[in-house]
Amino acid sequence: MINLFPKIKYLHGLILLLIVLSGFLSVQAQNGNIVLADEKLQIVPTEFYVSKVVDERQDRGAVAHLMPSLTTIGTTAKTYPVDLQGGALTAISWFIDHSLPKNKGLRPVIIALKKVDIMETEFPGNKVEGRVSLAFSFDIDRGEDEPLALAEYKGGVVYTRDATRAANVEPFLRQALEGGLLYLNNWMNAQVNTNIKLAHGIKITFSDYNEKPEGDSIYYSVSRPLTWSDFQSIVPNSKYEAEVFPTLGYDERTEVVKGVINLRLAIKVCLPKSAAWAKTGSRNDYTLNHEQRHFDISRIAAGHFKRMLNEITLSTANYDGPINVAYLDAYREMSNLQKLYDTETRHGTDIIMQRKWNARIDRELKELGVKKAAD
Repeated sequence: MINLFPKIKYLHGLILLLIVLSGFLSVQAQNGNIVLADEKLQIVPTEFYVSKVVDERQDRGAVAHLMPSLTTIGTTAKTYPVDLQGGALTAISWFIDHSLPKNKGLRPVIIALKKVDIMETEFPGNKVEGRVSLAFSFDIDRGEDEPLALAEYKGGVVYTRDATRAANVEPFLRQALEGGLLYLNNWMNAQVNTNIKLAHGIKITFSDYNEKPEGDSIYYSVSRPLTWSDFQSIVPNSKYEAEVFPTLGYDERTEVVKGVINLRLAIKVCLPKSAAWAKTGSRNDYTLNHEQRHFDISRIAAGHFKRMLNEITLSTANYDGPINVAYLDAYREMSNLQKLYDTETRHGTDIIMQRKWNARIDRELKELGVKKAAD
């Protein structure tokens, strides 16, 4: 006769162990923290790496509010809070660091957590509906005081589960995080060649601005010297015989091609006809030459402006600043030279000094590659 009692006793003990273990797992699911799995994502960034994750959430409490498993169908329960193990910042930083390749030779991107939220609610049919909501912002660290904003992301995952089973939201949160990282990778790949914030180099091209048909402004050209017909202003009560007011400026156009910022600077050396005047008795070649040399001096300052920009290394993070500094230096040089020219030539009345300045201006124009504009 076979004694079945020992087996029955053993089976009873096993059932009891499973009941206890089941209760333990349920407690862990309801009261324990969410632990993100260490998963290697199928994303290999070629334009960036995540240098840092920062927490900028308005609500930095528990990320999840979950429904407990219902042992009796038809009962209702309130959600309970559950956080990521170590907190959202620590857990998500760890997940990204272990899941995404980090090539520090690429652009450093900072991910700011704006929202990390998992909310469960009762759903018809003894179900629970869960919504994972994420909001990130992406900034690039270019070594400045503040990182530069790139893009924002809002996404998430919706899921349903059986209300009688313990919640396991980790796979859904991980799926949502992967969606955000995939968005960042796709955005970088799409923007890298044309977005000025991601540019890795600068190329400057200069041109001389011109206007056709010619209006009130005369733009400097060796083929367009001043003539007396350009002096169109009413003659003021002045001790001088004639006067012009040349100036210097530039137009800037920017285009990003294959990650390089193409700066096209159109240099404006111009003189308004409506501000130029000359007395009737002074309209001779000598006086016209003196006024033309004022125009030439502005062209020399423009050449020095170009030279200064070619001699400095411009940063993609800040190129307008150095360009403005170089322009102001050139403009200041132009103003000082104009004053010095008039002082030394006594506004053209000193013939010897006028000849010396003619030679000096011709020499400097030649050094800049500008042909002699006038004798």
